[in-house]
Amino acid sequence: MSVNPAEIAQVRAFNRFYTKVIGLLEEGMHQSPYTLAEARVIYELGKRGHASSAIIAEGLDMDRGQMSRLVLRLVDQGVVAVLPRAGDRRMVPLALTPEGDAVYRRFNEMSDAAVANGLLEPLDTFGRRDLVGAMRRIEALLGEPDDTPLVLRPHRVGDIGWLIHRQGLLYHLEQGWNGEFETLITRIYAEYEAAPANPPKSLWIAEQDGEIAGSVFIIPAEESGTAQLRMLYTEPAFRGRGIGKRLVEEAVRFSRASGYRRIILWTQDCLVSARRIYQGAGFQLVREEKHRSFGTDLNGQYWALDLY
Repeated sequence: MSVNPAEIAQVRAFNRFYTKVIGLLEEGMHQSPYTLAEARVIYELGKRGHASSAIIAEGLDMDRGQMSRLVLRLVDQGVVAVLPRAGDRRMVPLALTPEGDAVYRRFNEMSDAAVANGLLEPLDTFGRRDLVGAMRRIEALLGEPDDTPLVLRPHRVGDIGWLIHRQGLLYHLEQGWNGEFETLITRIYAEYEAAPANPPKSLWIAEQDGEIAGSVFIIPAEESGTAQLRMLYTEPAFRGRGIGKRLVEEAVRFSRASGYRRIILWTQDCLVSARRIYQGAGFQLVREEKHRSFGTDLNGQYWALDLY
């Protein structure tokens, strides 16, 4: 996939802007005699307690030769100490000296103050929320999946609008669907909100590390004793982690516990990943129907799961 030159320019402009904002261009970290690379080593040792230079180099994605030179300088400065070997003689454990620990604590205090005073304090509540949310999204998109637990929670004020926006945009970019789809799901979510509490309904937001990772909801269908599963989706940055499967499992569990005898759903055969999740949960294809919607030709599929 080719990359838009304007997108490249925007990323580079952001990098220049952000390095200036957080002071990465200064000669010493927090006006200290230590470079950014040295400060990162000090921070890693302070956080871990002790570790070998190889482990720190791997954690920082740093060349081992560069790491060795950094460690030698920090040892000469009395900040890092080499501990006696234990077990594997190839792994030389390192730790901060009392002087190094004082530097680590001072860096932490100054970093917290820099973030509070330079980034967050000038912003109002909404600005801070947007800034932190944008940073979480960058980390989710570019970082490796972590072991932060997935939380399934009820929706809050603002979530419905977010879900409509994200799904309308994602299906447009991924499937080429036009504004008709956004109009349809706006009505679908409005129907969910307007539905009475009984027969039971529920909407689940999948959240990981404070970020919305996906959602689904159950609403009673027209046929008595039947629930309808609607609007399953997973954010691209969180795909491949079993979140869609977890959402469907929770929807099935809820429907069974609520006394529904059957669950139905409508999807399109081009949504392959979702269809696999439904099949894995035990849904059976009932019928198919070709139609033209959302600006394209589609093959609609009706699936059902008998609960009893």
